Amino acid sequence: MPYPASMVQLAVATRLGPVRLAASPVGLAGLWFEGQRHEPVQRLHGPAAWPEASAHPVLWAASRQLAEYLSGERAAFDLPLDLSSGTVFQQEVWHALLTVGRGTTTSYGALGRQLGRSQAVRAVGAAVGRNPLSIVVPCHRIVGANGSLTGYAAGLERKAALLALEGAVPPLVAPVDSARGGRPLAQACA
Repeated sequence: MPYPASMVQLAVATRLGPVRLAASPVGLAGLWFEGQRHEPVQRLHGPAAWPEASAHPVLWAASRQLAEYLSGERAAFDLPLDLSSGTVFQQEVWHALLTVGRGTTTSYGALGRQLGRSQAVRAVGAAVGRNPLSIVVPCHRIVGANGSLTGYAAGLERKAALLALEGAVPPLVAPVDSARGGRPLAQACA
């Protein structure tokens, strides 16, 4: 994904694991958990990494609001966002994600219908998976057609923990890992 040249970043420790926040001159442009799929690794780590900017006002506000959100003290984020790194279609999907309220979920199919693209469920799913602003643009609120927890670039354990935090799923319900004989995955927030 193309990002503006003047991006800055900040590493933050959270109860769900290390996070990297990134901002452009327009607003918050990234929130990735360490090791998350589609994380721009070369721009976050190593010689080509965006510079650290702990005093940057958007990164500072995002860090504070994220901590408040994860501790249950904040229900919504109030930050300028920069979603320009995606294609026009991805940006359309990411903006639609912002309409899915806290404590609720919707399916990939319903999101496609909301966008007037009922036949594009797979493309909607791919765009949701490429969301660069985990949690803030709430892709964790998108579930399978039958309500099952499916796909989350930062891992199903985090998705379950976020939904439990929001009251969208009972806190004791965990996603099942079919690769481990159908046993529940560990709760990330427990």
